[in-house]
Amino acid sequence: MIDLFGGHPDTSTLENIGDVQFLDTTLRDGEQAPGVSLTPDEKAHIARKLDGAAIDVIEAGSACTGPGERETIRRVADLDLDATVTSFARGIQNDIDLAIDCGVDGVNLVVPASDKHVTEKVGISLEENVRSTAELVEYGKDHGLWVEVIGEDGSRADLDYLEELMAASLDAGADRVCYADTVGHATPDRTLECVRMLAELGPTSTHTHDDLGLAVTNALVSLAAGADMVHGTINGIGERAGNVALEEVAITLEHGYGVETMDLSNVYELAQLVANKTGMALPANKAVVGENAFTHESGIHTDGTLKDDSMYEPYPPELVGRKRRLALGKHAGRAGVEAALSEHDVSVTDEQLDEIVERVKTIADRGKRVTDVDLLTIAEEIQGIERDRRVELLDLTAVSGVNPPTASVRLAVEGESRENAATGSGPVDAAMNATEELLSHEIDASLESYHVDAITGGTDAIVTVEVEMSRDDETVSVAVSDSDITHASVTAMVNAMDRLVADDEETLIADD
Repeated sequence: MIDLFGGHPDTSTLENIGDVQFLDTTLRDGEQAPGVSLTPDEKAHIARKLDGAAIDVIEAGSACTGPGERETIRRVADLDLDATVTSFARGIQNDIDLAIDCGVDGVNLVVPASDKHVTEKVGISLEENVRSTAELVEYGKDHGLWVEVIGEDGSRADLDYLEELMAASLDAGADRVCYADTVGHATPDRTLECVRMLAELGPTSTHTHDDLGLAVTNALVSLAAGADMVHGTINGIGERAGNVALEEVAITLEHGYGVETMDLSNVYELAQLVANKTGMALPANKAVVGENAFTHESGIHTDGTLKDDSMYEPYPPELVGRKRRLALGKHAGRAGVEAALSEHDVSVTDEQLDEIVERVKTIADRGKRVTDVDLLTIAEEIQGIERDRRVELLDLTAVSGVNPPTASVRLAVEGESRENAATGSGPVDAAMNATEELLSHEIDASLESYHVDAITGGTDAIVTVEVEMSRDDETVSVAVSDSDITHASVTAMVNAMDRLVADDEETLIADD
């Protein structure tokens, strides 16, 4: 039997923890995920959002990486953020000098802690490592820096040596030390043992990875053992299986223990921003920020949720900047379909509702997700309603062989032909920008999500583009399949906008 509290539950419990701070390393450790490379503008944008979410410390990058990275770190350091801005620094004085030149507030000084890293990777003696670490801490403090010493591979270090190394760091003036499970090796009991020892020395942070699927567990165990700062990334991105996801730690602390950390209302917007800028899409079943986190399809769950919001949810979606969704599929019941129709102010008879439910299940049985537009189209057909389109795509031209890519879109708006051209990062982006600009004066709608699935193979693959757009408190989702991804994207956006204004006769106004 594993005794996570080592016989001392009074000193290893989350029930009595105090303030917890977050260090976000999305811009440094997160960017080290394979295939991720952020531009200076993107890093500055993310840093502002992190600061707006009340993150305490932002690790802006590694000054030792090169001139481009140093310029990026300077950009973040010059934003006048409330957060402490730091640079990653190896156990080399020049790394600290480079960080100082970037104008950061502090450094995360990473030194080897395990025998493997000290003697094999760096190639120095254990004694020399302790001595040089203390000297580097003193150097950083002499230059006015906030200094945190991270014992790399600390989870595999000899405990006595880890204590000696970190005690010497604190004696030299370090503001705090950090337990690092660098390779995601540690079990919760090992984490508890290491962090409890470090916390008795002084202020302690924890840096956990998810290789064993234990990143959140080990972060929480660290806090129970006395740590008061958690290193992590938005969405848990990072090397290999990633870092601990800060949003998951934050919601656990607030929901489970009443401990406030970051501003949770900004979490979803941050998650979407990081996913879009890094190209690392959020898994649908991702905790807190995944598409399905507050989506209900099962008839039993939908019915229960409609009766009581908390019936099948641990906390309200609004807490993390989300909205509840009732998805329609093969498991949908009458209550869910009726609720989805009512969201669009559609009333049906009991007989019509039964027929709509049957049609929804038939579509879903073919493996197709039933979107809002599918549902409304079914209802209109069953009720014998012919709806006049308010917005319709007439023509689309996109050119990708130029810099920047451009697109021209022609729409019929209330029967009037309108045309607009725009540029973008690619032909899809350019075409959607042109569409959005063309209708921005009439339809103040926001693109909430954009998702693409290839449903056939080969170079002529059919793709399905699904967009979710919102206007005021109304949201609509549309899916369109086509062999041309640009055409499918614009058609989906236009169809969504058309639906958003379908019930508002005063929305569209004459063009100025």
